[in-house]
Amino acid sequence: MKNSQLYKGSLNTIIMKLLEENGKMYGYEITQKVKVITQGELNITEGALYPALHKLEAEGILDVEIEKVDNRMRKYYKLTEAGTKETVNRLAELEDFIRTMQSLVNPKPNLEF
Repeated sequence: MKNSQLYKGSLNTIIMKLLEENGKMYGYEITQKVKVITQGELNITEGALYPALHKLEAEGILDVEIEKVDNRMRKYYKLTEAGTKETVNRLAELEDFIRTMQSLVNPKPNLEF
């Protein structure tokens, strides 16, 4: 995506949706899943991802589990109960926003003022 500013406001919602669908994920896994789903159109950098994850954790949206994988410690993120409820709200807000933007970009013909 050429203009990363367009998705920055939706990054938290993207993360929450992926965790809702996948249970728990680690950071690199989140970046790769987004890349696959968007066929390479959206690349989330570590510089954007980890501050968002830490903010969501501080807000009580995410829990962190640390597991040993191949002799390394790996942080897994998952939604809290409050995070699951908030995901529903944020997805609804994002869908409303997308509908509004679509009506502005592709207005229906013959709309009168």
